[in-house]
Amino acid sequence: MLLVASCVFYMFFKPIYIFILFFTIIIDYWAGIKIESANSKNKRPYLIASLIANIGVLCVFKYYNFLNGNFNGLLSLMNINFSSPYLKILLPIGLSFHTFQAMSYTIEVYWGKQKAEKHFGIYALYVMFYPQLVAGPIERPQHILHQFYEKHHYNYENVVKGLRQILWGLFKKVVIADRLSIVVDNVYQNHTSYSGFPLIIGVLFFAFQIYCDFSGYSDIALGTAKVIGFDLMKNFNYPFRSKNITEFWRRWHISLSTWFNDYLFTPLVIAKRDWGIFAVVFSLFVTFTLSGLWHGAGWTFVIYGIMHGIATIYEVLTKKIRKQVSKSTPQFLYNNFSVILTFLYVSISWIFFRSKDFSQAFYIIRNLFNFEKDSTPFFYSSNSYHLILGVILILTLELFQHVQKERTFDAFLQQKSKPIRWLYYVVICTLIINFGVFGDNQFIYFQF
Repeated sequence: MLLVASCVFYMFFKPIYIFILFFTIIIDYWAGIKIESANSKNKRPYLIASLIANIGVLCVFKYYNFLNGNFNGLLSLMNINFSSPYLKILLPIGLSFHTFQAMSYTIEVYWGKQKAEKHFGIYALYVMFYPQLVAGPIERPQHILHQFYEKHHYNYENVVKGLRQILWGLFKKVVIADRLSIVVDNVYQNHTSYSGFPLIIGVLFFAFQIYCDFSGYSDIALGTAKVIGFDLMKNFNYPFRSKNITEFWRRWHISLSTWFNDYLFTPLVIAKRDWGIFAVVFSLFVTFTLSGLWHGAGWTFVIYGIMHGIATIYEVLTKKIRKQVSKSTPQFLYNNFSVILTFLYVSISWIFFRSKDFSQAFYIIRNLFNFEKDSTPFFYSSNSYHLILGVILILTLELFQHVQKERTFDAFLQQKSKPIRWLYYVVICTLIINFGVFGDNQFIYFQF
């Protein structure tokens, strides 16, 4: 029933694309069984076949036109009169997410950490489980496969927890993220008309927009799974409290960062261990560059990844110095300064993430602190309502998360009395109905 429901869910996007999933599912199911039954010398070809199938599909649908455009540009620079055709295809929704989840399965079987799944329907459901099919979290087989064998009885507590998390995720998406997007879209679509404060506001608003958009989806996904008795991995842990970029990636999109750490960074460090500290530097640079490319087929995404790679490399090389500075500085001052600096660096890197090309990104960066243009029209136009409301919503979010501390949202609310909890439900529903933006705003990470 879950598998059929997941297929129907995915086919609402583009029905024929279900066959792309079937193609990789069949190959990975076959490869997993073959890897487990083969001796150590004969395992690798099956793993390679699985990786080629998954990465090949990803390259064709997501990266072909990007690579093709760069190839044609290179030929043009060499004065070679040749141009290979572009593909007019739509990117399958959530392709990068379920591709990485499928790859984790065959790699884990190859490493001997996971037994091959013999039940085809259950393996297919592992890839296609609808709550996290299109935007994660990217699950590991050890965490989710066994749950498909367990009998899930109706559990009132799970239903309440799940619906509560869905409600909070929906609030973050349609009230905060989509409200902020009105101002952000205006700034980025008319960036040459602005400088100074409007650009600063657009950049900072986008930071909270993408956080509320993506963490909102994760809350909805985790809540949906919880209602029917399944536990998915936590994907966000208050990332804007991070004191450095390394910590940021332990708190932001946790399922992706741990995926890259386990399947790319760590194997690279082990393979290059003779290089000493340069093995870590090299592995960090490669990992974050590919992480940027994972987010989108464009050089702006690559730069976004490289910026985070450079920051983490800097943190590795200066760890001892920064530790000494922290000891000689008041802890409260050092910690808060670190949090603000990390947030600003991440926000600036997201300029490349949000911009359509380098020209737009560099214009915004160059003019962030250029206050020569008159910003009055921006503040007194139709933006003013969304701007004021956006600031109020951000402050409300931060205040609420400060009150929660490191507790989960559910644990925070569970400690309150029943009247308080019901008051919260009524207030959140009222805010969603009255202040939610209900239009064509998809989740940002659906495009990946």
